Amino acid sequence: MLTPLNWLYGGITDVRNLLYDSSITKSLRPPIYTISVGNLTVGGTGKTPHVDYLVDLLKKTAPTATLSRGYGRRTHGFRIATDVDTADTIGDEPLLLYRKHGKTAGPDQVRVTVSVGEKRAEAITKLLEYSSDLQVIILDDAFQHRPVQPHLNILLTDFNRPFYQDQPFPGGRLRERRHGARRADLIVVTKCPDNLSSAEQTGIRQRIQVYSRADVPVFFTGFRYGKPVCFLPELGVQARNGEEVKSVVLVSGIARPEPLEEYVKARFSMLRHLQFADHYRYTPDDLEKIQRAVPPGAAVLTTEKDFVKLAPLVAEMGADATGFYYLPIEVKFLKDENRFREMSTQFQR
Repeated sequence: MLTPLNWLYGGITDVRNLLYDSSITKSLRPPIYTISVGNLTVGGTGKTPHVDYLVDLLKKTAPTATLSRGYGRRTHGFRIATDVDTADTIGDEPLLLYRKHGKTAGPDQVRVTVSVGEKRAEAITKLLEYSSDLQVIILDDAFQHRPVQPHLNILLTDFNRPFYQDQPFPGGRLRERRHGARRADLIVVTKCPDNLSSAEQTGIRQRIQVYSRADVPVFFTGFRYGKPVCFLPELGVQARNGEEVKSVVLVSGIARPEPLEEYVKARFSMLRHLQFADHYRYTPDDLEKIQRAVPPGAAVLTTEKDFVKLAPLVAEMGADATGFYYLPIEVKFLKDENRFREMSTQFQR
């Protein structure tokens, strides 16, 4: 029944893309190297960990900035992240990036500028005025943001729900038709299982290349979780060893929590999973609900994205942070990581 509406929505996005592709509608080509990371679907493909990976790759050798819309924030317009910012002022994902890369810089690193702005073309101009020595800008969730023409367009697709099996709104989750993949310079299949065989990878690559350009490389990544990290250092208190965490109540506010839940079930005794909406803004009532769900001897285990919102609330409410932990996450390539790194840093050659 929704098929005609899928066609209508897809047709509208086709017309919009045609206007940009034919230069009838103008777009900005930034004066410095710009990388876009995005997807064809709504949420849940692991954009932020991949942006985090790129920042880690680039920041040691090039002054780097990130720019995102700042989804879920209560402010508007262009904003440079500072130590006083919260998820309410810049959004949870930019806050996570700022805490990891912008707040402090090691002796061999360049401080990363984290920024937000709905109108990316205007924001890029202001960003360059703020930091004239920038060499690279990473755009988070900008594959459909056609007013900016990046130098490298990275498209992510979830292994569990690849774009070639999906449909445009409202019957599916695609923001545009599948052939939008032709704009991609690199395609990454995310959230892959560790045991994904070469034959399976070849099959997925062939199905992707029905819609992408034939010469576009396809990479396969998964996630690697670290040991649980206690909230206490956030509050200036030394934490106990994360290896002590055994029984947990999982708390998550992410788009697709299923892979995380599978991981936690396999490595901990998961007593319960309290699921909240993606980009959820936690309240004091939520914190009390979480605390009531945790029996003696168990711990709260959450994601990095939820940590940046829950930790200030724990401090504000005077709650005992001893039993609150988050799981660090990083991207891992199944193969061809060096090729991806070379292609992502080609501007330096």
